[in-house]
Amino acid sequence: MVKIERVKGTRDLLPEQMAKRRYVFERIREVFELYGFNEILTPTFEYTWLFQLRSGEEVVNQLYAFRDKGGREVSLRPDLTSSVARLFVNQFQNAPKPVKWYYMANMFRYEEPQSGRLREFWQAGVELIGSANVEADAEVIALMVESYLATGLREFTVNIGDRLLLDEFAKMLGVDDDIGLMRLIDKKDKMSREDFIASLRDFGLNDDAVGKVLSLIELKGKPDEVLPKAYELFTSEVAKKELKKIEELFELLKAYGAYNYALIDFGIARGFDYYTSIVFEAIAPNDLGIGSIGGGGRYDNLVEVFGGKPTPATGFAIGIERLIPILESKGLLPEVALRPDVFVVYIGRDLEIRLKATEITQVLRKSGIKAEYDLQGRKLRKALDHANRLEVPVVVIIGRKDLAEGKVTVRDMKTGEQRAVEVEKVVGEVRRML
Repeated sequence: MVKIERVKGTRDLLPEQMAKRRYVFERIREVFELYGFNEILTPTFEYTWLFQLRSGEEVVNQLYAFRDKGGREVSLRPDLTSSVARLFVNQFQNAPKPVKWYYMANMFRYEEPQSGRLREFWQAGVELIGSANVEADAEVIALMVESYLATGLREFTVNIGDRLLLDEFAKMLGVDDDIGLMRLIDKKDKMSREDFIASLRDFGLNDDAVGKVLSLIELKGKPDEVLPKAYELFTSEVAKKELKKIEELFELLKAYGAYNYALIDFGIARGFDYYTSIVFEAIAPNDLGIGSIGGGGRYDNLVEVFGGKPTPATGFAIGIERLIPILESKGLLPEVALRPDVFVVYIGRDLEIRLKATEITQVLRKSGIKAEYDLQGRKLRKALDHANRLEVPVVVIIGRKDLAEGKVTVRDMKTGEQRAVEVEKVVGEVRRML
């Protein structure tokens, strides 16, 4: 028989892994909802042109794109931001603002798998639509910080840059292909300094311009360290206004209690073309070769690209496949017991005893106790051995003699203590032993 392997770039998630993922999702979900965000979910696939409208024809090479049986060009979603913008345009343009949505869903990108990067992956993210104020940027950045803290992570920073400033910088250099320059800057961390400089020269920059780019990407730190230098580097009125916004952003982050986790990093370009102003990404030190564990930014033009009225928006996504290995490596995920609390076994195959085992199991479950009973009908010794292998702390034994007296035996598997108790008292006795 042919062995069928899983598709490249995908994972099988076993119960232990799912328990850890559920813990992370629940912690993040709690914070999202505390901030007033409501959950949504969009279709797993969209018309391919939705993503082409956003990022151009070449984006198809990065998608799971195909023609369905109806001849429609569709793609599995590579992120949810485009789908959210499409949903907003279709149904919510007249809704009270801001609209605050969150999601937890799987995404798909056709790229070479590597550490922390799979072809199917999960994200937890938010979109805040309808506010152009810097308060909205502060809200989502603070929410990102609180989300990581809720999972137990403490060693991380949210690095904040600005696409508008980079666009102004490209104009200052006289660069026509500003998107090409942004993509080069976005890839700088994946290159050596020498290769990055060579790429800038191949792009057409002279030594003076290359020096200015290097000065730009070295602007990293707290506002009092970075902004005086930034005001010297950026000279246009548009840029100065944007720098003032960043000053206000960090003051707001102080009020949120998120300031200590935030840094300015003007070398952040973010790979997507639709970002328009403040952008950010989260970095957690690790030995796993994992870079960014989440990112986002402001995308004030996307709703309009999809046919809606001009609408400001901002948001972020947390990469779950990147976050969980880091949490595991730091010992921050709790051990979750997958075993039942109690295992119910019965002696003999009489229907009456089997029915009573079923009834008692259900009584325990309805009392909030995780209970299983022996579906295999093992003999008592083998049933107890099975319970030991599962590391079940308590076993309920149902035999003909006890049952005739309206009793069952409850056994503590760790100490060996066991007692015959009335059927009506089995829940209390199990709780005592747990």
